Amino acid sequence: MTQSTPHTVPAQAGPQPLPKPGIMDIKPYVGGEGRMDVVKNPVRLASNENVLGCSPKAREAYLAAAGDLHRYPDGAAAELRAILGKTYGIDADHIVCGAGSDELISLIVRAYAGAGDEVLYSQYGFLMYPITAKAVGATPVAAPETDMRTDVDAVLANVSPKTKVVLIANPNNPTGSYLNKTEMQKLRDGLPSDVLLVVDAAYAEFVDAPDYEDGSTLVAAGNNTVMLRTFSKIYGLAAVRLGWGYFPPEVAGVINRVRGAFNVSAPAQAAGIAALADQDFLQKTIDMTANGRTQLTTGLQSMGFKVWPSVTNFVLVEFGDKAEDIRLALKAQGIFIRQMGAYNLPKCLRITVGTKDDNARLLAAAKAFV
Repeated sequence: MTQSTPHTVPAQAGPQPLPKPGIMDIKPYVGGEGRMDVVKNPVRLASNENVLGCSPKAREAYLAAAGDLHRYPDGAAAELRAILGKTYGIDADHIVCGAGSDELISLIVRAYAGAGDEVLYSQYGFLMYPITAKAVGATPVAAPETDMRTDVDAVLANVSPKTKVVLIANPNNPTGSYLNKTEMQKLRDGLPSDVLLVVDAAYAEFVDAPDYEDGSTLVAAGNNTVMLRTFSKIYGLAAVRLGWGYFPPEVAGVINRVRGAFNVSAPAQAAGIAALADQDFLQKTIDMTANGRTQLTTGLQSMGFKVWPSVTNFVLVEFGDKAEDIRLALKAQGIFIRQMGAYNLPKCLRITVGTKDDNARLLAAAKAFV
């Protein structure tokens, strides 16, 4: 067997290919840490993953799909959309699937905004919102929050004639807070009808609040709201990249024109279908998360730290000036949590809810540091 010789590209004088204006202003997204070869049994609580893994049925379906890797997937994801429609009580024809909800966010912003336009989001909204806006040449605009919650009045006050898309995570990452259905209705009613509201409900399954609504009612009521969901969180399928959205038919038609023809792999579709059928695993995750969130909140509050109220599978904790010292001390023991400097919250850390043992290990390490 011959080995190829590495090819070195020579430096050239003169003009070089340049990216579009604004691309080099983007700070690349950096995911949570979670790997350290020298540590046995690391506790990975930095990326809001399902610490229970995924449904055994989803894993089996994914492995079974390996026999047909030479075949193209169903570009329409018809079976998956049909089961999603039945599971969530919505019209399957209005569902579009993507390689994670991240892809759908990117497609929506690319289709509806560009140079000279504005994409509006909440101050501590998901980092991918401003990144996606800049990638298409649009200007990201952050509306200030109040007590780590999206402020509807502030969002509406920042709407301008240039606003094309409003991205609202509900519940929000990284704060863990949510807007109730009355607040969301107020937001939709206050936006111009030609502004697309995108409700990113990635953590909706974790919410146990009677006044919460995932956004599907707003979608069904008009042609200017989209609701996004993901299989990465509660379903534990982050590695396969699978998300979906509930769209007005006109917007679905637009996104189906710009998405890749085979944007969701066959193994991902198979795993998603199997995951939806395993409601026992879903309930197990919900119960573990609720108990673990209480365990973490109570334990950290007893040490004097402020834990912001959360309805998700993570908590945002205010550690003050020692936040980075605590994160590094935990990391040295193989416990990974998320720094928040990129969100302009340097005194806070975000902690994924782990198993009972994971949480106990973290609390013991934090207490020892204190």
